[in-house]
Amino acid sequence: MRLLNISFKNQDGLELSARLDMPDDGNPQAYALFAHCFTCSKNLKALSYISRALVDKGIAVLRFDFTGLGESEGEFSDTNFSSNIGDLVSASEFLKSEHEPPRLLIGHSLGGAAVLQAAQLMPSIAAVVTIAAPSEPLHVACHFESSREEIETSGEAQVSIAGREFKIKKQFLDDLQKNSMLGKIRNLKKPLLILHSPLDEVVSIDNASDIFLAAKHPKSFVSLITADHLLTDSNDSQYAGDLIAVWAKRFLLKD
Repeated sequence: MRLLNISFKNQDGLELSARLDMPDDGNPQAYALFAHCFTCSKNLKALSYISRALVDKGIAVLRFDFTGLGESEGEFSDTNFSSNIGDLVSASEFLKSEHEPPRLLIGHSLGGAAVLQAAQLMPSIAAVVTIAAPSEPLHVACHFESSREEIETSGEAQVSIAGREFKIKKQFLDDLQKNSMLGKIRNLKKPLLILHSPLDEVVSIDNASDIFLAAKHPKSFVSLITADHLLTDSNDSQYAGDLIAVWAKRFLLKD
């Protein structure tokens, strides 16, 4: 696997740090775009294992840090769910200009909700995969529920998420509330694979049921059995990667 450290500009002209995982021969059969989870980064171990499984099947993977996270420019406090979708579209345009348009979208947790919406803005997408995704973006507000009143009254608050401090502004909450998902899922019109663990304590498996019921065929659901939300066990992330690679191949073959 060839690992290329690259960057591209988003819709606001900010430089986003990215990594392109390529087959050794440099001639992938298709390109995938991977959206990481809320406040995570492209370097999450689970993403690496999943990307490797896809590359082994001839699918190149572009994963990047959303604005204000990881090594990307910008302030996290100025971003929201809509800007994440915009970053995905910018990543798609980068692939289109430098390589080929992406044909597979993969999203983990809130990134899964983002790809369900972004897919409708990318004509090249042939298939979509969600991993531990909420059925509504507003679900992430549970991470800072204790600070919600302060955010609403003062306009912002410092919150702790997974042991790190982030500034959350009221505009972030407002944007989550206006981005309803189920109607978008019904109109997805792309093959959809939903991966979720029944033991997920961050985003319950009921969310996977809601997404599955809202989506139209072709759609598939696979239980990740004993996985946690972040797929921290390499066996779980490798299993997820193998599933995605096998499922996606039939939709990604070049004409």
